Amino acid sequence: MPAFVFKASMPHKIPESVLVVIYTPALEVLLIERADRPEFWQSVTGSLDAPDEPLLHTATRELFEETGIQADGERICLLDWQMANIYEIYPVWRHRYAPGVTHNTEHVFSVCVPRDIPIVLSPREHTRFAWLPYLEAADRCFSSSNAEAILQLPRQLAPSA
Repeated sequence: MPAFVFKASMPHKIPESVLVVIYTPALEVLLIERADRPEFWQSVTGSLDAPDEPLLHTATRELFEETGIQADGERICLLDWQMANIYEIYPVWRHRYAPGVTHNTEHVFSVCVPRDIPIVLSPREHTRFAWLPYLEAADRCFSSSNAEAILQLPRQLAPSA
C-alpha cells in the first residue's frame, strides 16, 4: 500500500492590509526592494494575520518584521491616516488569496524616524533599501497606491487650518 504524504496547506492571505510610509523630518522616504521581484520598490506592506487583528497591531508588526524598526508609541509613533485604498490584486499574487478574491483593502499609516535609524531587512522579503526624496520615492514605487500615499505625505503632515 503506498504511503500518502499530506501537506498542511498554507492559509489564504486576508485581502486586507496595511501600507506604512516611513519618512524622515526632511521628507526622505524609505523604500525597500522585493526579494521576489527585483526592481519592485515599495514601502512596508502586509496583510492582517487574522480577521480581527487591529490595524495598528498589523502596522506595528509589519514595520518591525520588514525593517527592524520598533514603533514604541513614544519616540517612534505610527500615524493612522484613516484612509483606505481598494485595489485590484496583481494576477501574479492572486494565488495567495482564496479563489475568486481579486481586490484588497489597504489601510495607510506613516511613521517619522531619524535618518540614521538602523534598518534590518527581512532577507526572505526584501533585498535592499534606499532613502529617497519623497518625489523620487513616489516615482520609483511599482504600486500606484503606494506612490499616491507618498505624494500625499506633505498634506498629511501639514497642520489643519
